[in-house]
Amino acid sequence: MKYTQLRKLYYHIRHNYFTMNNIVLAIALLIAASWVWGSVQAMQRNYALEKELDAKRRELRLVELETELLKYQQRYYQSDEYKELAVREKLGLALPGEKVLVLPPNTAAAKESDTKTEELLPVRAVPSNLQQWINFLLGGASESLKK
Repeated sequence: MKYTQLRKLYYHIRHNYFTMNNIVLAIALLIAASWVWGSVQAMQRNYALEKELDAKRRELRLVELETELLKYQQRYYQSDEYKELAVREKLGLALPGEKVLVLPPNTAAAKESDTKTEELLPVRAVPSNLQQWINFLLGGASESLKK
């Protein structure tokens, strides 16, 4: 009994599904799927290469900027202005007519007064996120409502 059912099933599948049109359609679908898969792979590869190229361009631009900065620094260090400032700083020299003012180091009282002024500065309270939204939506009108 089973054998006859299998033969009927085989006959049904062979004559209804394995027709020439279905085979050509299946081959066309396989070709289209492989073409789509290849296109996706090519786009993915191009995207990765473009990303790498952008990173290299950024790196090149950074190196160019560093090179320009070093050239500017080199020109500055070779300038007379830098040489004059370096001599003044290292040797303590001054131009004719200039007077040098030497200040003593800060005392403990001066340092203490600096910390007191920092403590006396008012600390502004940061409004909550909700309050900031209300201020934004009401155009700052909520500030006037609180007072």
